[in-house]
Amino acid sequence: MVRSQERKIVVDGDACPVKQEINTVARSFGIPVLMVSSYDHVLKAEEGVTVVQVDRGADSADLYIANHISAGDVVITQDYGLAALALGKRCRVLSNRGQEYEDSKMDFMLEGRHARAVERRRGHYSKGPKAITAEEKIYFQHKLTKLLTFLQENVQL
Repeated sequence: MVRSQERKIVVDGDACPVKQEINTVARSFGIPVLMVSSYDHVLKAEEGVTVVQVDRGADSADLYIANHISAGDVVITQDYGLAALALGKRCRVLSNRGQEYEDSKMDFMLEGRHARAVERRRGHYSKGPKAITAEEKIYFQHKLTKLLTFLQENVQL
């Protein structure tokens, strides 16, 4: 296990609708946040939050995150590929809506992502995810708090 003072929250900041909720919860636990986004998204650093901006390439933020996470970190992303990489590095991973990703479900999720990509190449597009609601932001904040509390209570020195 990792000690809590070594843990960080790493956020796939492009299109993340819960940045403020993450910062609020992280500050209450004293855990640093690394927010990664492309130059197309302007993010501001604040107390406890480091902002890294990367090229606007399709996977630039994901690759940066994958290279800067360690076992015990908490990763916030809606990208299944990045979630799978983070799980492989023994991180805990939450979606922007508070769903915790698990190894046992990743194959199914990645297969679905591949099937949707095939459909897009055929010209069939879906509407995409619905906008996040205020209730979902509260739910996310609750799930992140619960996860960090669990990790804090189960630290091995």
